[in-house]
Amino acid sequence: MSGSYPVGQVARLAKVTVRTLHHYDEIGLLTPSTRSHAGHRRYSDADLDRLQQIRFYRELGFPLEEIAVLLDDPASDPQEHLRRQHGLLTERITKLQEMATAVETAMEARRMGINLTPEEKFEVFGDHDPDQYEDEVKERWGDTEAYAESRRRAASYTKEDWQRITGAMDALHTRMADLMDAGTPAASPEAMDTAEEHRLLIADSYCACPHELHVCFGAMYVDDPRFTATYDAIRPGLAVYLRDAIVANAARQGS
Repeated sequence: MSGSYPVGQVARLAKVTVRTLHHYDEIGLLTPSTRSHAGHRRYSDADLDRLQQIRFYRELGFPLEEIAVLLDDPASDPQEHLRRQHGLLTERITKLQEMATAVETAMEARRMGINLTPEEKFEVFGDHDPDQYEDEVKERWGDTEAYAESRRRAASYTKEDWQRITGAMDALHTRMADLMDAGTPAASPEAMDTAEEHRLLIADSYCACPHELHVCFGAMYVDDPRFTATYDAIRPGLAVYLRDAIVANAARQGS
């Protein structure tokens, strides 16, 4: 297009407000080349070119005062402006790529974790924080397929899924504790069957759990004081009883 343009048309073309153009005029950043007989601003093609430069630098975060210095520098010709803009855009693209990578990393971490709000975590897990020992677990098991699989599954679970899983596990622990209180031997069919349900629940909810891995879990319930405290809080002695039932169940499967 060529000619002279009223302020409203320029505002629409440049996607800025008329008030912005008035402000640029008032501070001397973009003064229209002419005015109509009625005193209205009229912008030339050269004015539109300057406005394009202003918008570019504004998009990159330059303050208006610095933009004025850049545009009015007698040593800067149009080619110099293009070179400067190319350099600035290259820097901006690099920065945006770094930001995108950081965001993707955060998204992946979020996807691979328990995707619940703090309130939902409390609603599902109570005082137990499922992320409390995450760094330790990752250090010990992070290179195993079981760990990767459990994280993939956890990423897809909703609050309702976690409520279902924790409810099923709590019910199973209560049943195991009731067997213990009734004096049922850990190697009895009832206790071993409950241990097998425990293994299958892990397999269905977290990761593949062959009997060998289940035995490792059972040992951890007793050897790690934190796990022992968790199970013994349900019923004193439950950690050892559950471990023994798991071992007996694995031996039964191997016999």
